[in-house]
Amino acid sequence: MDETPTDLDALVGRVDPDRWLSSRFVADASARADIIALYALDHELARAPRVASNALLGEIRLTWWHEVLDEIFGGKRVRQHPTALALQVAVQGRALERDLLQAMIDARFRELDATPMTLAEALDWSENTGGAVAVLAAQILDPGARPEAARAGGAAWSIGQLMGTAGLTGPEAQAALKLALSQARGLSVEAFPAIAHATLARQRARGMRPGALTSRLRVFGAVLSGRV
Repeated sequence: MDETPTDLDALVGRVDPDRWLSSRFVADASARADIIALYALDHELARAPRVASNALLGEIRLTWWHEVLDEIFGGKRVRQHPTALALQVAVQGRALERDLLQAMIDARFRELDATPMTLAEALDWSENTGGAVAVLAAQILDPGARPEAARAGGAAWSIGQLMGTAGLTGPEAQAALKLALSQARGLSVEAFPAIAHATLARQRARGMRPGALTSRLRVFGAVLSGRV
């Protein structure tokens, strides 16, 4: 809760360059700002387990964001945190559903447990982190977008991240990534920027960190083709 920059776009560009890059292909500034609010929220939730010195403090941080949702959806005064305020604008302006936002919070509680995730847990986690964010972003861009395709694309990106950084390996993980990418089809042109970053999942799964130009070209190619 202590990282409170007022320029959320700059923050996301620094801490979440893949999804920030996808957001550059959203022409409407208002929609782009609302999507950036989602990415900023996901960053705050991801930080909670990492910066807490013990599980209890991590739970307190995640509960803090649960209370933010209570304020937003309860019509109460929202605490003065840039991400919370931006999220309020997005929720109220786009009629976003609470259950997906709540799923993003709940998924992070698993990270407070130091025990390595099983593949089943990792897939569930990916659907409720990157997957849930992608569904919400797709809804902002196109209310009629297919949520299954959006969730698959967002989940594929999260699976790739786990494979590259958290030791999720083996043929079953590779197969899960391939399946998620194959299911991320049929998203409308308008909603596609919500998952364009999934085109980087294969590189992320191998622990690769291509340069900014390479990433930009890959995402641009995905946007042009409509496939990740």
